[in-house]
Amino acid sequence: MKFPARRRGGVPDDMKDNTMAVTETLNEGLKRAYQLIITAQELDDKVSEKLTEARPEIEMKGFRKGKVPLPLLRKQFGQRLLGEAMQEQIDAVMNAHFEESGDRPAMQPQVKMTNEDWKEGDDVHVEMSYEKLPEIPEVDFSKIELERLVVKAGDAEIDEALASLAENAQNFEDRKKGSKAKDGDQVVLDFTGRVDGEAFDGGAAEDFPLVLGSGQFIPGFEEQLVGVKAGEEKDVNVTFPAEYGAAELAGKEAVFACTIKAVKEPKAAAIDDELAKRFGAEDLAQLKSQVAERLEAEYTGAARAVIKRALLDNLDDSVSFELPQMLVEAEANQIAHQLWHDEHPEEHGHNHGEIETTDEHTKLAERRVKLGLLLAEIGRKAEVEVTDAEMTQAIMNQARQYPGQERAFFDFVNQNAEVRQQIQAPIFEDKVVDLIFDGAKVSEKEVSKDELEKAVEALDEE
Repeated sequence: MKFPARRRGGVPDDMKDNTMAVTETLNEGLKRAYQLIITAQELDDKVSEKLTEARPEIEMKGFRKGKVPLPLLRKQFGQRLLGEAMQEQIDAVMNAHFEESGDRPAMQPQVKMTNEDWKEGDDVHVEMSYEKLPEIPEVDFSKIELERLVVKAGDAEIDEALASLAENAQNFEDRKKGSKAKDGDQVVLDFTGRVDGEAFDGGAAEDFPLVLGSGQFIPGFEEQLVGVKAGEEKDVNVTFPAEYGAAELAGKEAVFACTIKAVKEPKAAAIDDELAKRFGAEDLAQLKSQVAERLEAEYTGAARAVIKRALLDNLDDSVSFELPQMLVEAEANQIAHQLWHDEHPEEHGHNHGEIETTDEHTKLAERRVKLGLLLAEIGRKAEVEVTDAEMTQAIMNQARQYPGQERAFFDFVNQNAEVRQQIQAPIFEDKVVDLIFDGAKVSEKEVSKDELEKAVEALDEE
């Protein structure tokens, strides 16, 4: 037997004249606490109401459908419905309270039953406590003055980028006979690796092209080949890392017998139409145009980070309101936890004991909470929304990080509200920031690439 689902989140018609006792027990800053009393009669009436609603659909042996006596239904199902009725009464009075008071809880309200020795037939005493969101002052965007840095992609910057592309597209040419290999050279070699005198799977290759300093082989291998010559034989002694993927080799000492076939020096590709074609352009002129566009997009992105920080600093300095301490504490704990993991990258789990928060963590948390609440309120009043198309695009961008698993990533995001919120939050923030930029006084200042880089570096120093 299934009872009809009750709607949650609104105030049912039968609760609008609710006489449940609600007594304020705390009103201190943003903190609020109330005592709610649900009478035994209210609970009993709610159970009767639920049984009456469900009765027409109930079938029971010995009775026609819809004709089972209420006392019998109460005896069989009343106990189960009592807890449901209690929760609905509490939800309804909480919703009514928030609708009437206008309070918006900063976090999920804490609700607990205070008469722990409760038994059926007793009134229910409940304590509800929360911190409400503060009143956030209006911000006059027109009084905000900001400076946007502008960098043009000049010939020098374009030539530098082209030189980098040419270097990445480098070829290797044989060095003069008898030349010693240098870091960055390509060494072509045959090798066979042995552990305790025995060759192992995957430990041998022929004509393998290895760029010294690339970090392609295990630590210590490439360094020992610096100085070798074509035709030389050399034993390379290394120790496999303790965390090496093949467990049978992890931590073991190995000797690689190497025969050097060739030593080649890097030669950057010529900056010409052929290079352009290697990067998908029709000719060098088109490649230069594409490079200029990419550079200016990078400069624009960097300049946005600088002006956005200036805006947030302005708002942090000029706007003041009380902060919900529960939010600040939660954010400070998150910051401390993240920084601890940044300092201990080898620790992937959470079995590391308690991490203490410092005054520095709390100060940063206060800034983040303040700016988060302020931007959220500005966006709410301006009815800023993240569209489905924007969310889809953002999810697609992240899905590209998992080649071949894009569909699984989409499904994961769609099934995880917290992950969706993490993706949506920065999009919403940027739209609110753009809204403020539109209303602020923004001047432009043309600077060099070096000046922009220094401004970006300064962001990490603050």
